[in-house]
Amino acid sequence: MTAASADTPPRGALSHIRVLDLSRVLAGPWAAQTLGDLGAEIIKVERPETGDDTRTWGPPYLKDAQGEPTRDAAYYLCTNRNKKSIAVDLSSAEGQQLVRDLALQCDVLIENFKVGSLQQYGLDYDTLHAIHPRLVYCSVTGFGQTGPYAQRAGYDFLIQGMGGLMSITGQPDGTAGAGPMKVGVALTDILTGLYASTSILAALQAREVTGRGQHIDLALLDVGVACLANQSMNYLHSGVAPRRMGNAHPNTVPYQDFPTADGHMILAMGNDGQFARFCKTAGRPEWAGDARFVTNAARVQNRVALIELMRALTVTRSTREWVALLESAGVPCGPINTLADVFEDPQVQARGMQIHMDHAARDDVALVASPIRMSDTPVQYRLAPPLLGQHTREVLGDMLALDEETLTSLFEKGVLA
Repeated sequence: MTAASADTPPRGALSHIRVLDLSRVLAGPWAAQTLGDLGAEIIKVERPETGDDTRTWGPPYLKDAQGEPTRDAAYYLCTNRNKKSIAVDLSSAEGQQLVRDLALQCDVLIENFKVGSLQQYGLDYDTLHAIHPRLVYCSVTGFGQTGPYAQRAGYDFLIQGMGGLMSITGQPDGTAGAGPMKVGVALTDILTGLYASTSILAALQAREVTGRGQHIDLALLDVGVACLANQSMNYLHSGVAPRRMGNAHPNTVPYQDFPTADGHMILAMGNDGQFARFCKTAGRPEWAGDARFVTNAARVQNRVALIELMRALTVTRSTREWVALLESAGVPCGPINTLADVFEDPQVQARGMQIHMDHAARDDVALVASPIRMSDTPVQYRLAPPLLGQHTREVLGDMLALDEETLTSLFEKGVLA
């Protein structure tokens, strides 16, 4: 593929793909938004009465042009960009048929209903695969399609606990505020969404070879366990369960937060050379030659002694002073920013991580950009997060060729909204 010419807008990498998004809340919608950012057309199917659950997960809510809160929470805005919303009653036979007809014209279907519940609507994988064998069908659940927990509902907080993440997150026993803590965002949901989008892309590529779609079974618990990374491997190869260590790292030292004269900073040293440069720059070159600290393995063994010495030193300067001093010496370090600090950071601004889009309720809505940077097929921001049912007439008229009389009748019967 060659780069688009200056007068030809680049096409999205997935502009030839259409996705039917039956999911709600975070994991499934995150996957669909990722595909939408890459150019896919996303049709989001929602309940007529309430829509996606996260529309009500506020305050705060999106404000309209007059400054009044709308019915859409800020939470909903984070994961529903580049989608068209249609409101269809899946409990009605007519609504079920409409969604089946839409699925026949899509490449991908994403859903996060409880295991087996879509079968009653004729929207399960087996039913749709029989009439549309090229469909890539992605199911996202708490515990997967099999196993003793398959019928349980799964939420990120629950999975962070059951999957082991909370057992290694929080202050150590015996310290103030000790106890397991969840991560401050629904990280398992987001990681599951990313695994889902990766799996969908792989299935689409496989379809180019086999001509067939397939069923993708993604479980939040599976993802939570898989993403424990070095911590799970530490356990499997030592037999010792990792413990909560606050902000410290189990395998490299020093790699944690340190107090300063006016707050805290992070030091993240990944090798002996970085530690030696820290010691020299901080005025303690003798530490780098101390047998207790000369290698990372030694520093891990003598963690308590080293951290005590370093904490006594780091409180002598401000965070800003330390960061300026250590960055100049090539020592990885940084402040602990608030979100206000983040969006004022010159690097974040230079990378364009805050964007603005026109919205049906107001001229300008702030969103967080995609982190994906592609040279030939860049991410495109085509549609702001839609109002509930904003595109119902457009999508059903265009894709299913329903005329105004038919659409009006469906609206009057409550099948559509």
